[in-house]
Amino acid sequence: MSSKIADLLKSEVSDKEIIVRGWIRTSRDNKNVVFINLNDGSTIKNIQIVADPAEFDKDLISKFCTGACLEVHGKLVQSAGSGQAVEVQASKIIILGEADPNKYPIQPKRHSLEFLREQAHLRFRTNTFSAVFRIRHTLTFAIHKYFNDKGFFNIHTPIITGSDAEGAGEMFRVTTLDLKNPPLNDENEIDFKQDFFAKETNLTVSGQLEAELGAMALGQVYTFGPTFRAENSNTSRHASEFWMIEPEVAFNDINDNQDLAEDFLKSVIKYAMDNCADDIEFLQNRELDEEKNMKKEDRHEMKLTERLDFVIDQPFVRITYTEAIRILHDSKPYKKKKFQFPVEWGVDLASEHERYLVEKKFKCPVIVCDYPAKIKAFYMRLNDDNKTVAAMDILFPGIGEIVGGSQREERLENLENKFKEFNIPEDELSWYLDTRRYGTAVHSGFGLGFERLIMFVTGMSNIRDVIPFPRTPQNAHF
Repeated sequence: MSSKIADLLKSEVSDKEIIVRGWIRTSRDNKNVVFINLNDGSTIKNIQIVADPAEFDKDLISKFCTGACLEVHGKLVQSAGSGQAVEVQASKIIILGEADPNKYPIQPKRHSLEFLREQAHLRFRTNTFSAVFRIRHTLTFAIHKYFNDKGFFNIHTPIITGSDAEGAGEMFRVTTLDLKNPPLNDENEIDFKQDFFAKETNLTVSGQLEAELGAMALGQVYTFGPTFRAENSNTSRHASEFWMIEPEVAFNDINDNQDLAEDFLKSVIKYAMDNCADDIEFLQNRELDEEKNMKKEDRHEMKLTERLDFVIDQPFVRITYTEAIRILHDSKPYKKKKFQFPVEWGVDLASEHERYLVEKKFKCPVIVCDYPAKIKAFYMRLNDDNKTVAAMDILFPGIGEIVGGSQREERLENLENKFKEFNIPEDELSWYLDTRRYGTAVHSGFGLGFERLIMFVTGMSNIRDVIPFPRTPQNAHF
């Protein structure tokens, strides 16, 4: 049985023969010795393979190229070089898969992130992306662990749905109808009654509405699944397919919701720091190296680990939307007309406003609550002022909004009024109204875009670099 490199690097020198398998990162040889840096993905660190060229066929040695896959038999010995405590003295090397050095695209040199997106099937083999995707896994585990330890139940909400939870209308249609010759009804419109589900269906933008149903029986639930937006956006923060974490909790009000979200974020980030220290250190050094050639104003004010500690160590400041507008009006950027987007009550905050509140004004994460009702979704609870809703956004440094949530509208009459205001047919969401008709109760929840969390923890600046195979406009490769 082969050993993982992560385990070998922590092991003591031994006379026992070991087997290790992995991919060559670099190799070099001379008449006296062959050195191979091997990596199997279990850690960002390579293990050095040392071989006596006199004991191996020259044709075999010539195939020790970057990208080739090897099986190495030998002993774990004390390393004579610096940088590692142990290395493998090879007695037998088998090439499991060759890599032509003239064709293999991931060579041991700096590649641009844009180039590596075109090589998404191979970019896992680079230090940067192996680190990112190990952290992605660790955060996934941390999220499930957090909610399991808190007594939440994970529920799987539909990917195919007939409702638009956000009211945005930018959804991917799901159909089996013949696009060249769809059936038409008496109004000369497409007759979706003849479609597979006998109605118009789409890929989900959120599992929230279904999660609320679970919370109103199981108490506290969460979803963790893929969501889809057909928004024609090519920004570094938007993808057409992404993952969402959405807890919903019965009997929680907006204050409980803020407490839960803050504790959740701090816990999962702390877990990643504790369990991915080598990967985070590598990504931090990579970021610092990248920033050497950048203007001072474009660099991060804090190193990656400092930004993570920044979130973990400090209580989040909580302000209302109205207070946020007042603070922005009093700010130097506003008075000097440096904000690109308008600052006025009734208009949603832009990323530049959110980052000013976090990075300049308070210098800690900020929760903004009580937004104008007209700019928020139908399901958010109307406050007593009849102008604002019990909504909340959590703002992070470098990211802006990372969490959005609210206390849900539990009063049937108010929700029915919202349906009319948003032109939502009651018969389409009668099942949602039933939870208000039968045993309604205060309840709250929030949504966290998983990729934005990964961007924050890894320091990566583009969402395309924290999801294995990004789906964006004009791009569904791999």
